[in-house]
Amino acid sequence: MWAAIGKYVGAKVLTAIIVVASAGAVFWFYRHPEHLEAIWSVVRKALAWLGFVIVLPWALFFVVPWVRKQESNLVAALMLVAYLLLDVLVALYLASWHVHGALSWIVLILGFLAAGVYNFLVCETIDNRLEASEGL
Repeated sequence: MWAAIGKYVGAKVLTAIIVVASAGAVFWFYRHPEHLEAIWSVVRKALAWLGFVIVLPWALFFVVPWVRKQESNLVAALMLVAYLLLDVLVALYLASWHVHGALSWIVLILGFLAAGVYNFLVCETIDNRLEASEGL
């Protein structure tokens, strides 16, 4: 019973917070349209970077078989570092080589870490597919 009441009240409180925050955002951006343009600029650049990060390891799928033939963890690590370096350079280019504030750096570093993990997982997936096709 208490759980049901808690869920009901929590849902109403959350709905009220979302409505008030949305109304405040609409009012703010109505009064300050330049801030809205700045936000959209950041969103466009972030989506462009995400697209680059997602496509990069798949577009360079032919590198993984070469790395696999080398049978060296160092070569594999260098490939992943090169992918991450490209991701970092594109992000900094999109940011016009200027990043201001600690929060911006934290977000960028977390994005770089996520991109590195993503590159590793995609390369591992490509390698597993190669291994499966060789087994046929």
